[in-house]
Amino acid sequence: MIRVLLADDHPLVRQGLRAVLDTVDNIDLAGEASDGRQAVRQAVELQPDVIIMDLQLPGLHGIEATRQIQAQVPHAAVLVLTMFEDDATVFAAMQAGALGYLVKGADGADIVAAIHAAAAGQPVFGAALAGRLRTWFASPPPQDGPFPELTTRERDILDHLAAGLSNTEIGQRLHLSSKTVANNVTTILAKLHLTQRSQAIVRARDAGLGRPR
Repeated sequence: MIRVLLADDHPLVRQGLRAVLDTVDNIDLAGEASDGRQAVRQAVELQPDVIIMDLQLPGLHGIEATRQIQAQVPHAAVLVLTMFEDDATVFAAMQAGALGYLVKGADGADIVAAIHAAAAGQPVFGAALAGRLRTWFASPPPQDGPFPELTTRERDILDHLAAGLSNTEIGQRLHLSSKTVANNVTTILAKLHLTQRSQAIVRARDAGLGRPR
């Protein structure tokens, strides 16, 4: 029996995943978490075999939650389920200890197959992501400049953040909503292993970002 923990802040997503898992005899839904800190607590308490982890979780970003879970429950396989599929996010999740990565919208059979593979210790990636991974390893992107783990948009936001701009001001300059900027700031903190906005500002300024424009 494979024991699974679901960590996603959207009830409808959890409901859909629950419906998929209920059809499989050898998969047991051990628990559900709606934020990152709860996911870490339940992973420690429930000791699941596989954790399906959203990245954009409130309270604690999914990448940092994955990192903490791997430190405290190393036998648990984290399977990241997210809308974000850029290369930098894939590698940040892998570096945090995720064993698998699926894009939201994958069908039930793919999710079930991924759970079985993750429980067996096998890395899991969707077809599109696997193709990009092969391309990346065949010709790694240049690592010039600071913070190569960030996407171009995330570096732009960090640059504006270091200049002292608020989320609203950054959004106006980059033509993004404040919520999108806030989500990107959360991802930036997780990728840089930071917990506070002020820490990111200091790191960015030390790297030469945030200069007057």
